[in-house]
Amino acid sequence: MRKKLRTAIIGTGNIGTDLLVKITRSEYLECILCAGRNLNSPGMKKASAMNIPISPNSIDAIIEISGELDLVFDATSAQDHFNYSKVFKKSGLIAIDLTPSRVGKMCIPAVNMNDCLNEDNLNMVTCGGQASIPLAYAIASVNTDIDYIETISSIASRSAGPATRINLDEYLQTTEKGIQSFSNCSRSKAILNLNPAQPCVDMQTTVFAKIKNPDLEATKAAIHKMVAILQTYIPGYELILEPVLENGRLAAMVRVRGLGDYLPPFAGNLDIINCAAIATAEAFAKKLLS
Repeated sequence: MRKKLRTAIIGTGNIGTDLLVKITRSEYLECILCAGRNLNSPGMKKASAMNIPISPNSIDAIIEISGELDLVFDATSAQDHFNYSKVFKKSGLIAIDLTPSRVGKMCIPAVNMNDCLNEDNLNMVTCGGQASIPLAYAIASVNTDIDYIETISSIASRSAGPATRINLDEYLQTTEKGIQSFSNCSRSKAILNLNPAQPCVDMQTTVFAKIKNPDLEATKAAIHKMVAILQTYIPGYELILEPVLENGRLAAMVRVRGLGDYLPPFAGNLDIINCAAIATAEAFAKKLLS
């Protein structure tokens, strides 16, 4: 019996390359291909230096070896994943989508991992979604009559690459939809601030909730419990403002610092979605290879 799940990465930008480093450290996963479009890109050169097979043929390269694969990480763009998802399904591949496409089932490992293991296309929502949705879920688990939830993420401008900037509208819409889905709150708003400060700031995410009669002590307990779960697969996730009541709303704030695998530690926004994707893939590996 194989000991590792055979995976490939399509998209060799910063997210895909950082993901590759994380895969090589996993005891449950192996990467047998990195597919992109430019053999001279930094990501392709990094993969080659790690002795990982590379190809500039993008989705065609995935199709060519689909019979050898179990799972594909898609780190391209929302529009690309919309097109590629049909190919993955036809090829019988599990797809973990790191774009804000909303094609597959939304997956927040700390919240609904068990519900996702029978799906073949999982959407990791967004970096802001992975940071904020667990808090919104925890708040909703102990409070009723939630009228509105808002999340504000601040990230270093240098950590927002071309793919992030191209998909900003999809980022905001997908984050808002994720908050609504996991909290059962019909009104939500997502805000993303790109901070140009030097030195670069760490990712910080604040969640505000307008609640008629909030239970502050129960909320504190629920959020501390959720943060402990998140830290099992996102080591740099830290609660820096425990729930407080101010101006008629409940607020909590977290900071996310990256592991520094390929990207600088301030790029916690990229690290968090990769950590979530790895946790999801490892859950599949434990199920399929047991």
